[in-house]
Amino acid sequence: MCDDNPATPVFDPASLIYNEAGLIPAIAQEATTGEVLMMAWMNGEAVARTLESGRVTYWSRSRAAFWVKGETSGNVQELVDFRVDCDRDCLLVVVNQTGPACHTGRRNCFYRAVRGGNEVELMAPE
Repeated sequence: MCDDNPATPVFDPASLIYNEAGLIPAIAQEATTGEVLMMAWMNGEAVARTLESGRVTYWSRSRAAFWVKGETSGNVQELVDFRVDCDRDCLLVVVNQTGPACHTGRRNCFYRAVRGGNEVELMAPE
């Protein structure tokens, strides 16, 4: 998004509040439906790469490496809007999601619910 208003401050990824590992949670939400798809981590460089490329880039804690969502699976997240919460310690990336968002093949990562004390699977892989 571009705002030509000179009074609008330029965004700096360093202005965000990162945890002790230098990471910030990023929640991915489908632009057309509002569905919450997943949560992953970003560092300052992942934030910058996401904003520059329009392809959502996360930081993999297990691999200690960047990963562009859909780079290997084809289940791409195209950035529609990038939002910062009021405390500057959590992000919302509004995306156009191609295919499933979850690595299990499900539409979203929140496919389990606890109901009546039991864990229930809400959806099968696509």
